[in-house]
Amino acid sequence: MSATDPTATKAGARTAQAGARTGAGTPVSRMTALARAELTLLGRSKGTLVGALFVPLVLPLSARSAATEMDLDEAGLSVGAVVLPAAVGFSLLFAVYSALVGVYVARREELVLKRLRTGELRDAEILAGSALPAAVVGLAQCVLLAVGCAVLLDMAAPSAPHLAVLGMLLGLLLCAGLAAVTASFTRTAESAQVTPMPLMIVSMLGSGMFVPLELLPDRVASVCELLPLTPVVTLVRGGWTGGLSAYEALGALATGLAWTVLAVFAVQRWFRWEPRH
Repeated sequence: MSATDPTATKAGARTAQAGARTGAGTPVSRMTALARAELTLLGRSKGTLVGALFVPLVLPLSARSAATEMDLDEAGLSVGAVVLPAAVGFSLLFAVYSALVGVYVARREELVLKRLRTGELRDAEILAGSALPAAVVGLAQCVLLAVGCAVLLDMAAPSAPHLAVLGMLLGLLLCAGLAAVTASFTRTAESAQVTPMPLMIVSMLGSGMFVPLELLPDRVASVCELLPLTPVVTLVRGGWTGGLSAYEALGALATGLAWTVLAVFAVQRWFRWEPRH
């Protein structure tokens, strides 16, 4: 069962509305109630759980195999410095971005979002509350994968842990926003399994997950630096290796925040709260 099949979406309608009713009160209590309802549904969605929990665990193995074939010494990198941030990126893409596209589209098509707007929940609370379970799962997975990669690949403790934490948090916020944008242009729950693919493929190939930007031609690397997930990978890698200057860290942060602001604007402008007629 996935988050996009009819049984799951009907159950989602009931649990989300129940969450909205019990969430009357402060914004935090309302979002918490909605998040609890979404978490219940997530536990029933086997397809979503497989994609969110197991796929990101397998892909780092592919990244490690690819990294061992590269001349990383020339770029001053190690296998761990490539695989660890890649693992974080995979978790964000699958556990947060892709999963949330399906959640937003499924809730919209079952008229759940439209009904929630008639209650006390505000628009931002609906989107944030729906995203909380995926964000928590994604964050936990990022931390576990980062620790696992550090131990298995014999990496030292992070030199600038604040940058790694900042990169993960920025990635969670950005992926949630991009998921809402993608859902805006996704017509059906079935197509929600396809529409996230372009951004996921571009990010995996161009944001330094499989091939570090240091190994790309300068012009190609300059373009790839502007991709949405590149700042996240850059900050996580720099936080672990300590090879990121203050100027480079601020540049990556500015790029990530710019994409986040753009995503928020796009959601406000184009997000649809009910199915197209």
